[in-house]
Amino acid sequence: MLKFLRSRIPNREQITRNRWLRWLHPFLGHPRLWHWSRRGVALGVAIGMFFGLLAPIAQIPLSAAASIALRANIPIAAASTLVTNPVTFAPIYYAAYKLGLWVTGERGTLETYAESLPDPSAPPDLSEPSAPSDPQTGFWQRIGNLGLPLLVGLSIIATVVGFASYVLISLGWYLHVKYKRRRKRVGKP
Repeated sequence: MLKFLRSRIPNREQITRNRWLRWLHPFLGHPRLWHWSRRGVALGVAIGMFFGLLAPIAQIPLSAAASIALRANIPIAAASTLVTNPVTFAPIYYAAYKLGLWVTGERGTLETYAESLPDPSAPPDLSEPSAPSDPQTGFWQRIGNLGLPLLVGLSIIATVVGFASYVLISLGWYLHVKYKRRRKRVGKP
């Protein structure tokens, strides 16, 4: 399994040739950035998951810069940002929005939009002339209303998933090494 993962993860040359990561080239010389250790891989996965969930754009450059600062495995961090992709993007962002609504206590955009619609059973109010409504204004206002709940929800999910992935990878790595040492001590290949 580890050989399969290593064959799929970008190597040092691929990362240094990438046009978005070229500016990091002077900082990519440290050996811990490329070493497959328990701490480096677990931290790389956590960083990649965090930026993959939190940032909708520039995920790989952000995770690479954070990996350099924290001495985590850069290829793993870059690959872990792919947690959000065209298939997972919508469910993750919808769940983050709902979580953000729950945490902030705000009402959802759909509820406020439904309240702004006129009551169809009420007689029309002819006393005031209605201003022509611009459908684009309503759309952009609804998009703007997504901001705070979405940001709060994404921050919570990114932090929890990043921390949980660090703990799980570190624990799994520890148990795997312990199992291999026990088998070697008993004499089984």
